[in-house]
Amino acid sequence: MISIKLHWTFASEEQLAHLWTDTHCKFKCKPVANGKVLPNDPLFLEPHEEMTLCKYYEKRLLEFCSVFKPVCCGYSFNGISPLDNNTNLCILACKVDEFSVSSPRFVGNLRESPLGQERALAQILEHELLLIQQLNSHLIVHNPYRPSEGFLINIKTRYPMLENPAILRKTADDFLSRIALIDAYLLYTPSQIALTAILSSASRAGITMESYLSESLMLKGKRTCLSQLLDIMRSMRNLVKKYESPRSEEVAVLRQKLERCHSSDLALNVVMEKRKGYEDDGCVVKKPKQEEAE
Repeated sequence: MISIKLHWTFASEEQLAHLWTDTHCKFKCKPVANGKVLPNDPLFLEPHEEMTLCKYYEKRLLEFCSVFKPVCCGYSFNGISPLDNNTNLCILACKVDEFSVSSPRFVGNLRESPLGQERALAQILEHELLLIQQLNSHLIVHNPYRPSEGFLINIKTRYPMLENPAILRKTADDFLSRIALIDAYLLYTPSQIALTAILSSASRAGITMESYLSESLMLKGKRTCLSQLLDIMRSMRNLVKKYESPRSEEVAVLRQKLERCHSSDLALNVVMEKRKGYEDDGCVVKKPKQEEAE
C-alpha cells in the first residue's frame, strides 16, 4: 500500500498530464536525435491522441478483467501497441494473483488467428520484464473493492440508521466500474474511492449519510478533514461526469496512424535499445562473463 501512495498517487490531473507529455517527448527525442525524423514529424501520435487510444483500450480491458492503470503513465503507445500492452497486463495480473495460466494457454483464448496468437506469445515473452521494470516491480494493485466491502460491513455494525446496507452494493459497484475508466486510481486512495462509491449510491437512493461521516467515522470535530474529504468526493464525481467514451471513427483513424508508426523501424529500434538497456532509463545491464573475467 505504501508503494501505491508514494509512487502511483499523484497530486492533480495537471501532474498526470505533464507526465504523459514528458513521456511522449522522451520517446520522440531518441529518433529525432538520431536524425531519423524531424522534431515536428506527423508520424507520431500526439499526447491527446495517445490518451484517446488509452481510453478505448482501457474500456476493452475492463470488459475482460480489472484495470491495471499505473503502467500507462510511463509508456508511449508510439513504442508499443496498446493492444499488446493490455495483453501483457492481463498475463502479468494473472501471475501476480497466482492464477495459474501458462502464456500459450492464455493466448489460446484470444480471438486471434493462429498467426496472431503466435505473435501475441512472442511479444509477451519480449515485453514482460520491461513491463515489470516500468512498474518499478510494484506489482500489487490495491483496488477499492475490498475497502468498499469493509465500509458496507462497518455501516451494518455501526450505523443502525440504515437497516440494509446491501441495497447500496449494486449501484456502488457500478460507480467503481465507471471510476476505473478515468484516472481516479492515480489521484485518490482506494478507501477514498470506495467511500465515494458508497455515499454516491446512497445519494442516488435518496439516503442521507452525513451523520455516518461525522459519527461513525469520527469526523464530527474535525472540520478540516471532513471538508477535504467532501472536496475529494465532489471532484471524483465530477471526473466521472466529465468522462467521454472515445468515438469509434476517431479511434479507427488513430489506430491507422499508430500502425504506420509501428510499421516503421523507429518503434522496433526503441524496443531493441530498451532490451539492451539504457542508462537514461535507469536500466542496469549485466556484462558478459568474458568482460567480467577481464
